[in-house]
Amino acid sequence: MAQRVLAMPSKRYLRRPIDFLTPTEVAALLAAPDLNVWSGRRDRALLLLAVQTGLRASELLGLRCQDVVLGPGTHVRCQGKGRKVRNTLLRKETIAVLRTWLQERQGQASEPAFPTITGTVLSHDALQYLLNKHLAIARRHCTSSSGKRVTPHVLRHTLAMDLLHHGVDRSVIALWLGHESVETTSIYLQADMKLKEDALAKSPPLMPVT
Repeated sequence: MAQRVLAMPSKRYLRRPIDFLTPTEVAALLAAPDLNVWSGRRDRALLLLAVQTGLRASELLGLRCQDVVLGPGTHVRCQGKGRKVRNTLLRKETIAVLRTWLQERQGQASEPAFPTITGTVLSHDALQYLLNKHLAIARRHCTSSSGKRVTPHVLRHTLAMDLLHHGVDRSVIALWLGHESVETTSIYLQADMKLKEDALAKSPPLMPVT
């Protein structure tokens, strides 16, 4: 019986193309939060951090004030899959926004870095809600993202594709995202090839086809 089960061919699944945002779409999203209100300033800092670091939703929501290390070698520390801790460096513009936010936040070291209005940890549903809210605003100015289903994980894909387009090696991308295997990043190579195929299909032929 066991041999017959092992001999059964494995079922093949069609992997749908990954979604990610272009730089123009990212800029529109980051410009959407209303910086005149507390929640808007929180959301802008959270979304910028998500796009720049590629942290998983659970990693973002689990961040405490003490996990954003400002100073020499500024980085954000998170606990990912398998309870593995990794540090991710931050860009200058992200550092500036986070420093301003945490000064306003005035939280204790062990408190959530991006809390609800009542000070509790944001839920996954709340994260998706605020993302949807700002996407609706962003799409008024940048309609190209309208056909995309954008989740917090799409922001992670966005960072990976940006690194790939800037020539970063797959092994570095895997390390950055906390992947167990370099092979996991193959989905980004496939997505990149699809973009190039689409671009090639739209370009005029160099010579008549015989």
